[in-house]
Amino acid sequence: MSGIFGVVSNGDCVKDLFFGTDYHSHLGTEYGGMAILGEKFTRQIHNISQSQFKSKFFEDTKHVKGNKGIGVISAFDEQPIYLNSKLGPFCIVTNGLIDNMEELTAKLLMRGVSFTEVTKGSVNATELAAKLIIEGNSITDGIEKMFKVIKGSCSILLLNKDGIYAARDRFGYTPLVIGRRHDAWAVTSETTAFPNSDFEVVKYLQSGEVVLISENGIVPKINGHSSSQICAFLWIYTGFPASNYEGINVEVVRERCGRFLAKHDSDIGVDIVSGVPDSGVGHAIGYAMESGKPYRRSLVKYTPGYGRSYTPPSQETRDLIAKMKLIAIKEIIEGNRIVICEDSIVRGTQLKNFAIKKLWDSLAKEVHVRPACPPLMYPCIFNLSTRSIDELAARRAIRAIEGRDIEDLSGYIDCGSPEYRKMVEWIAKDLGVTTLRYQTVDDMVSAIGLPKEKLCLYCWTGRCPDNGPCHNESGAALCEEAKI
Repeated sequence: MSGIFGVVSNGDCVKDLFFGTDYHSHLGTEYGGMAILGEKFTRQIHNISQSQFKSKFFEDTKHVKGNKGIGVISAFDEQPIYLNSKLGPFCIVTNGLIDNMEELTAKLLMRGVSFTEVTKGSVNATELAAKLIIEGNSITDGIEKMFKVIKGSCSILLLNKDGIYAARDRFGYTPLVIGRRHDAWAVTSETTAFPNSDFEVVKYLQSGEVVLISENGIVPKINGHSSSQICAFLWIYTGFPASNYEGINVEVVRERCGRFLAKHDSDIGVDIVSGVPDSGVGHAIGYAMESGKPYRRSLVKYTPGYGRSYTPPSQETRDLIAKMKLIAIKEIIEGNRIVICEDSIVRGTQLKNFAIKKLWDSLAKEVHVRPACPPLMYPCIFNLSTRSIDELAARRAIRAIEGRDIEDLSGYIDCGSPEYRKMVEWIAKDLGVTTLRYQTVDDMVSAIGLPKEKLCLYCWTGRCPDNGPCHNESGAALCEEAKI
């Protein structure tokens, strides 16, 4: 997942853009970028895979001026993209996953459209979005046409002389929020970017909604709709604790998740509760509050220089980060029965090798693992996270139990079924833990506080949004071919 931020100010916007973009650093791992419009466009893109956004962009901010700009922390593509088109010059950043990118690219190439940006051997998704937009008769018309032909999701910020066009993807999978200060307007993926720059939330964009943000305020361009399915994983793992989505705070949801986990654990005796830092900490605090057991930090993260081990694209990089960033405190662990709360079990290898192993090596008496969400069954079709079934711990368990891959997973998704119990027992044995209990879908939904139909739960249930495309197990689209 990427994070995008934009600001339009009555004065110079560079400082606000720099810090606002930096507050999205927990989301992406590959590239950072900023585009500023003053007398002309100025654009910077840096690789941040081995360094922090602040260190790469600090010097750049000393040499540019402008009153409007957009920024991105990107999980994969180099952004922003600059395009001089029939609709005029503009810069664009995106957040999402265009699932039918190859199909759309091929159609545009056949019509003589050229692409200049390449990311890891394929067309840059943000450039593709830009080329789709200029198929329209105006920026607004182009965004509307882009929404109709893409499969997956794509939220955008587009900067031109008029201001910033902010468009939330048509399923509402990724958030966009408008903020106001006395002398400026801003738009963000993460509301974390607002408080320290004195912005206040004034509007959560609806699914498919498009607005133009200028010095004079917000101009509606395309009305949104209320049938959104925002990613539930934002609250469980991806989001920053201080952020709000749809008006609901991340840290509060994580505490509620922990409380639900504790309510099902009356049959085990434990001494302390811990969380796998950082995102597991909020869940563990909630567990401790509900259970009455003390929260103690058996694992701590050495923060400087280490990002999330879930988001880097290569397994080798993920494993290295997971190994080096977590440090066990033996004096707290030794001889104790420990509940360890985690946001999720995706692949399971990092939890097994770089968290659980460190607890056992530090002489824990028992280790009880409590993920804050159900077993992940399907790769995400709306953003860059897990990209194949083979990566998922639950699918490995099912394959081991059945002796093959199966199509009907209903028994393994039903948390009350014998199949589900066998799958969890297999994963627990593979992890080497005393007990393993997952959060249920219903408890997770209750912790978030939105109706189930307002949440995307695809990676747990395999069910697409009601108004969205249908996909098969591998994430390939089955719906009628879109036309451009």
